[in-house]
This record gives sequence, C-alpha cells and structure tokens, in this order.
Amino acid sequence: MMETASGSRIVSASREIAATSERIFALIADPSQQPRWDGNGNLAEAQPGQRVRRSGEVFIMTLTNGHVRENHVVEFIEGTRIAWLPSEVGGTPPGHLWRWELEPAGDTTTKVTHTYDWSRLADEKRLLRARGTTAEMLQASIARLAAIAEAQ
Repeated sequence: MMETASGSRIVSASREIAATSERIFALIADPSQQPRWDGNGNLAEAQPGQRVRRSGEVFIMTLTNGHVRENHVVEFIEGTRIAWLPSEVGGTPPGHLWRWELEPAGDTTTKVTHTYDWSRLADEKRLLRARGTTAEMLQASIARLAAIAEAQ
C-alpha cells in the first residue's frame, strides 16, 4: 500500500518462491549478493565477508550513485526475518526501514514478504523518493531473488 489519506507509509509485497527459506535467506543476509537481486537498481556493490548474523550489526553498501550507506540491522532471526535502517556513514538513520520476512509454505517453497517502512522518516529531502517506492518495485526485487534462488 502507498501513503494514503490515513497517512500509511508502509509498502509491502509478497509471493511464494520455490526454494527453501535457508537458500533465500542466505542471499538476503549476504550484502555482497544484494545487488544481484535489487529490483530498484539502487545497489552497486558490497564487499564480501559482511554476512549478517545478528541484530546490531552494520553492513556497508555502495549505491549506484556512488554514495556509501551504513545499514544498521535492527531485526534478525536466522532464516526468518531481517531488517535494517540505512544511514549515511557515521550518521543517524533517518527513519526508513527495509524488512524481509520468510515463512515456509511447504517442504521446498517459501512465502517471502518484502516491506519498505518509512513511517519514521522525517528528512524532507528523502520524502519524495520514499513516496516513489512502490509495491511493484518491491515485487521486482522478490522476482529477481526468486530467479536466483530457484536456479541454485
């Protein structure tokens, strides 16, 4: 859903992927893999060796525009959920969160939900881009993730 008259600032998309949650989660929790499946075309690269293992960790990502972001992991359950708050290097996260949730839907199928929550975003300069993040963009990331996970 997009921002509505009620002020909702949470966008979400879901689908089933024909792969185990472990296989899918390994692609999400390894930042060096994220540019492979990013449907927004926003992520350029992340150095290998940053595999997330717990809440409180920070991973570094370079965007396609050359800017570097620190991503503060705020939710983590191995194989099930991961969420992070991006920020400029050394800065305080401005309040937008990216979340992935995985739920087994069979022996080799997983329901994947991708959420962009900008309900705490206060930086006026970032609001236009936040409003432009659609469920279709999130679905594009899930589709690219599915193609990689299902091919493995």
